[in-house]
Amino acid sequence: MVTRRRMLTTGLSTAAAVSGTAVALRPMLTAGSPADGKAAGRAAGKDGVPGDHDAPLFDEIYRGRRIQGFRTASESGVALFVDGRPLHVMRRVDGSWISMANHFQPFLTPLATARGAVDVIGHAPLTDGTERVAHDDH
Repeated sequence: MVTRRRMLTTGLSTAAAVSGTAVALRPMLTAGSPADGKAAGRAAGKDGVPGDHDAPLFDEIYRGRRIQGFRTASESGVALFVDGRPLHVMRRVDGSWISMANHFQPFLTPLATARGAVDVIGHAPLTDGTERVAHDDH
């Protein structure tokens, strides 16, 4: 019989197990951090792009848009930017990448993912999905 007490104690033990796993995995997840102890995924600067001390994976102008990629401690392991605005990406199980701009087309590298996003969005501004775009319906 399932009772509230059993559900709560099972839930608490599950939460403790997850927390313990996270603590145990932390050294492996941070093993690739720089020798100076600074996290690779440090806070973004005022323009949304990590500071100058972060060496980019790539930084180029593609079809008139500046695309940049940085290593981070995030789930995907990278942060991609188009004209200083974050491009949300995910790593797929097969190792390929998809972005919010073209989530049905996987790419082999973060650079190819950023270029593919620019191909899709063209010169439109990159938004985070919460911004409203004004339409001129005259």
